[in-house]
Amino acid sequence: MLKTRVVTALVLAAVLFLALFVLPAPAGSIFFAIALLIGAWEWARLAGFTAPAARIAYVLVTAALGAIAYAATRDAANLHGLLAIACAWWGVAAAWLALRPGSVNTLSALLAGQLVLVPTGIAIDTLLAGRVLASGVALLLCMMLVVWAADIGAYFVGRRFGRLKLAPAVSPNKTWEGVIGGTLFAVAVGVAEARWLGVPMAPYLGLVLVVVCASIVGDLTESMFKRVAGLKDSGALLPGHGGVLDRIDSITAAAPFFALGLSWFGGVA
Repeated sequence: MLKTRVVTALVLAAVLFLALFVLPAPAGSIFFAIALLIGAWEWARLAGFTAPAARIAYVLVTAALGAIAYAATRDAANLHGLLAIACAWWGVAAAWLALRPGSVNTLSALLAGQLVLVPTGIAIDTLLAGRVLASGVALLLCMMLVVWAADIGAYFVGRRFGRLKLAPAVSPNKTWEGVIGGTLFAVAVGVAEARWLGVPMAPYLGLVLVVVCASIVGDLTESMFKRVAGLKDSGALLPGHGGVLDRIDSITAAAPFFALGLSWFGGVA
């Protein structure tokens, strides 16, 4: 299993490298758009849709809403508004996890999927287009490195020292010790990124902490929907990893916070 996970991860890394650094500029946005549409296909299953026609319809609705959001957010005020709505949604998701983690029905799951997937695409495109700080790919990589550092740190620290369960009703393996370890790893990465980007250290590390918290909520939210649907993984597209949602759940929550937070440093073009 570990070998399969590593091979799949290396293949994904190679594809991402090509999309971001080798192919023409739009390739990165197209890569993530495709990933999010695959995520919509998987999310429809989490909502209880099993018929291919129903799942395809959900993908098409997601694509249409994404296109409308893309056109509307060419205006900076609309972009700020959509990112703020996305961040507010993740606050609702955190309360949902804490208070009513089993209270999910088809309609709430379908609506949640749109609030998860569409703003993620806009946030990632905003970062790649250099609409905040004008650094393009570097900004996306900074966000992903923070999320990956938090995830890796949480895994190893939680596995070695984990005792106190974080959300046993949703994800029994996650612990508070893992959260602390992942946060420390992410902050260390954030220190290096702040120096690289040339932004004020303290505010940037504050943003990193917010992004780490958001990434945890994103991970737990997908776990909640999977648990209610009786599924271990969102899909089986990625050997050793599960589905696309299983790999991007943390990023879906982190991206809107990161894009909105960075706009306070350099404005939105």
